[in-house]
Amino acid sequence: MAEQIRKHVYNEAKDYFYITLGLLILTIGWTFFLLPYEIVTGGVTGISAIIFYATNGAGHGIPIMYSYFVINAVLLILALKILGWRFLMKTIYAISMLSLMLGVAQDIITNDDGSMIRLLGDQDFMSLIIGCCFTGTALAVVFLHNGSTGGTDIVAAVVNKYRNMSLGTVLIIVDLFIIGSSFPIFILARDFTVMQATYKIVFGLCTMVIENFVLDYVMNSRRESVQFFIFSQKYQEIANAIGTEMQHGVTILDGHGWYTGQDVKVLCILARKRESVSMFRLIKSIDPNAFVSQSSVIGVYGEGFDEMKVKIKNNKK
Repeated sequence: MAEQIRKHVYNEAKDYFYITLGLLILTIGWTFFLLPYEIVTGGVTGISAIIFYATNGAGHGIPIMYSYFVINAVLLILALKILGWRFLMKTIYAISMLSLMLGVAQDIITNDDGSMIRLLGDQDFMSLIIGCCFTGTALAVVFLHNGSTGGTDIVAAVVNKYRNMSLGTVLIIVDLFIIGSSFPIFILARDFTVMQATYKIVFGLCTMVIENFVLDYVMNSRRESVQFFIFSQKYQEIANAIGTEMQHGVTILDGHGWYTGQDVKVLCILARKRESVSMFRLIKSIDPNAFVSQSSVIGVYGEGFDEMKVKIKNNKK
């Protein structure tokens, strides 16, 4: 019992550490590389940026930390019943921490006259790419450790809970609406021409695509699974070692060699790709002459892997 409590505390502490790290990366990417260039992003940060741009005509717009916090508070109340307290406790932590980080970062990047420092000068698109790599990676880090940065991430988490739809796809749909809504703001509040406002919208769409591509890439690479077929005379020793040391299930298949005419045992194992090196090291330590086949699989669902997020149709009348 004590060991289970210790393991639970360790896992929770690790989650909060990586969530904080992800929030720091997100703050750097968004505040230092996107906000000074008036690049519209999706999510509640994008809505907060639109509010800031709309009220910043005199150089004193509403700080993003305030609108970000208020909008997320409303969404949290609506999502409480669906996602549960465990998810929302980490989300509340993330929202509070990110609001603080955004406030500090915006003060650092803002000059005394209200203008913002552009770290890359006039290199708008390069700043966009760097910022999206930061934000996309940050969101993946937060999601992989059972957290959320709030806002549209909450919407994505709700959909992902009931549907086998990637988080990036859900966020794209929501972000399209948010980015599109900035068009009249740039024209009415910032006195942009139609061409300038269109330019900002195109940049926002590029932001959405790059950020969500990075998000899906990082998350899928983390979750990617592989399948091993192991042919060895020492199959029992290898199976025992995999089961005890790596805590993986092993399936033993009956095989028959065409050339030798001998019956053989084949071990079939499904594992995460990140475990491949440990798997090969263990096999080689037992039987250096083992024949091993490794292949990527599209998806693995079940205990220890991903959950099948589909609804079963009820045909009963």
